[in-house]
Order: sequence, then C-alpha cells, then structure tokens
Amino acid sequence: MNTHKLDKLKRPLYINVYDELLLQINKGEYLVGSQLPSEPDLAKKLGVSRATLRQALVLLQDDGLVRNVRGKGNFVLESSYKQEDIQLEKLSNPMNKCHISSFDQVDLHYRLDPQTEHTKQVLKRDSSTVVALERLYRTEGELHAYAFTFMSMQTVERLSLDLDNKERILDFLENQAYVDANHGNIEIKYTHTVNLADRKDKLMGQNECFLLLETLYDIAEPDYPLMYNKFYIPQQFSNIKLNITKS
Repeated sequence: MNTHKLDKLKRPLYINVYDELLLQINKGEYLVGSQLPSEPDLAKKLGVSRATLRQALVLLQDDGLVRNVRGKGNFVLESSYKQEDIQLEKLSNPMNKCHISSFDQVDLHYRLDPQTEHTKQVLKRDSSTVVALERLYRTEGELHAYAFTFMSMQTVERLSLDLDNKERILDFLENQAYVDANHGNIEIKYTHTVNLADRKDKLMGQNECFLLLETLYDIAEPDYPLMYNKFYIPQQFSNIKLNITKS
C-alpha cells in the first residue's frame, strides 16, 4: 500500500498580491486601458517588495489582464474571459484574433521580386515574378506587429488587383482574401529575429515573437496558394487560442 502523503503547499505571497490586484481591477479601481502606478509606488501601497510585486505582475500578464510596455509601465487590459471567444481555427485574419491590441494605422509597402526556390516552394508554382508585401501595424505611432506576404503575379493578375491602389490591396490582404479562401493552414513558431525592410523601424518586443506561417487557398485554384503570410506578433501582445477536442 502506498502510504506517501502529498506535501502541503504554502501559498506564495505573490499570489496574494495577484488576488489583491485582480480584485482592485474588477472593482474598477484601475479601469481598462489605464496605467497602474509605478512599481515602487504600487509595491509600497501593497506593502510588499518590488520582487514580489513583479512576480504578481508577470502572472497578471500571463493571464492577459495586464500588459507591460517597456519604458512606459503596466496597463490594464480587458479580461480575456469577457472577450468574444474567437478561435484560431476559424478562417479569418489571425492578426485580429491573436493580437490583443487594436491598431490605428497599418502601413503597406510592396516590391516585385524574381522567383526563388523558397517562393516556388511556398507558392507551389513557377512564377517569374513574385509580389512581396509588408504590413506594419501601429498603435500611437509605435510598431506593435508585422506581416510579410508572398503572392504570385499570376494570382494578382487573375484577381485584377491594382498594386498601386494601396487601399484595395490592404483590404484584400486584411479581409477579402479570407472571404475568397476555401481553406488554409497555419504553423506556429517562436522567433527571436524579425527582419524589417526599413532598418529604421523597430518592432516592440521583436526579440520574443510568435511567428504564424499561414497559407490560404481558394476554390478557383485549389492547387495553388492564394497567398503565403508570415505574421510576427510580439509575445507581450499575443493571445493565441486553439480548440482541443477528443477525436
């Protein structure tokens, strides 16, 4: 007979701090979108060390209740438990589902590239010219996310997309492509490297990003990808959910 007993776990102090901060947020003492007091002030108010406070804040960040913006402080987020349950498996723009922020500006740039072995592999066709597009997602001027897209010139011509009409191209990439698409697949990776075309731009949290590799297919050409996307979402802004079912 197994007579071993489970050791009793002592409740860590930072859990008490977590509970207290969560209670204050739920009571409206700190509103959604507001900034928490500075760490020294908050630690003094709660009567704990800054090390203990930071452990509680990290837990709040992991639970999607607080976001830390480097150089600015900690901000209260809408509870993920109150948000609409949007799952990654549903066919729609993953940036809207996996990024916790809303964007007030999306910059679009494109260039024409010759085909490479890589583009031939991801687009699954020979294309003498490939369109490379980048989207830079900004909030109050700061770069919070980045996306890079490959499309074959055959697809651009078939869809009659005017590459000089940035408004229409952006709407296609962000919305219409997911209406036209019949199915797709997404691979999730983690990366410490984000290569932006403009070296002057700097993605916040770029050293710790989820990388979503997405391929979309439509009914008209089921054998060839409509487009191939790479979405870079900094870990501090990410909210990735997957449904798990018993087969």
